Amino acid sequence: MDVTLKLYASLGTYLPDHAHKNEAVVSVDDGINVEALIDQYQVPRKECHLVLVNGVFKAPGQRSQTVLKAGDAVAVWPPVAGG
Repeated sequence: MDVTLKLYASLGTYLPDHAHKNEAVVSVDDGINVEALIDQYQVPRKECHLVLVNGVFKAPGQRSQTVLKAGDAVAVWPPVAGG
């Protein structure tokens, strides 16, 4: 099935070559969860500060329990610093 993976800021380097700007439609196995998707693209979990599925925040403890469906969009941001 296909889902959209959006990786922002420094995480964009983990997107596949066919990515456009900060996102790519990727084919994944049915039943994959958010954490497994992140692992599949070798994005370091500690760098996944903010994770949204279809615009809904997923806390770290929810990511392994959130099973994706075809057409879902997963957006991931690294920690940011400011001042």
